[in-house]
Amino acid sequence: MIFFENISKIYKPDTVALKNVSFQIAINENEFVSIVGKSGAGKTTLIKLLLREEEPTDGKIIYGGKNIAEIKNKELPLFRQKIGCVFQDYRLLPNKTVFENVAYAMELMGATDYEILRDVPRLLEIVGLEDRAKHFPIGLSGGEKQRTAIARALAVRPEVIIADEPTGNLDPYHTRDIISLLEKIYELGTTVILSTHDKAVINSLVRRVITLDNGEIIRDEEKGRFIL
Repeated sequence: MIFFENISKIYKPDTVALKNVSFQIAINENEFVSIVGKSGAGKTTLIKLLLREEEPTDGKIIYGGKNIAEIKNKELPLFRQKIGCVFQDYRLLPNKTVFENVAYAMELMGATDYEILRDVPRLLEIVGLEDRAKHFPIGLSGGEKQRTAIARALAVRPEVIIADEPTGNLDPYHTRDIISLLEKIYELGTTVILSTHDKAVINSLVRRVITLDNGEIIRDEEKGRFIL
């Protein structure tokens, strides 16, 4: 389980990003959770805290029974391998092909050439990019870039996928494509945390929705809708 316990985050001098936030997300039983809110509501801060890119001013975050604040800096890369991240701007390496972008994530984990040659094609099949393996990012559509980013996130075999505004740069067609892919990943047994302000996406999912407003949780519904 992931537990956010009475989390507050205050940026100096007096900007309150989060105020006394508490909730939990299942890992082993896997969940699909959407975090919604207006710009500045605290969504990105939550994600940074979970990745321990930021530290809370008050409260603690428990991941798998361990307070992540107690993780030593040298152990952070291993911890972050449990969490795959997908961002709005893709963050692909422009000088590497689709295959090489996904393989690179595995190389950083210390995967062997055999493991890379075995697993990357499987990952590209999951995201529907088998025929684009040799293409560079410049030759891909926005949806294909995002699917490459998702395959790369899956390459670390994460327990959790965080998708931070993954459809922000996409048209409605590719948005549906990416959300369907995230649902497929969830159904395969990975917890998905989706951060978005896309009302249509949230209302089409009919899954758990945590709504933030001014740094506070104002709603946590099992089959939620986008209501602000």
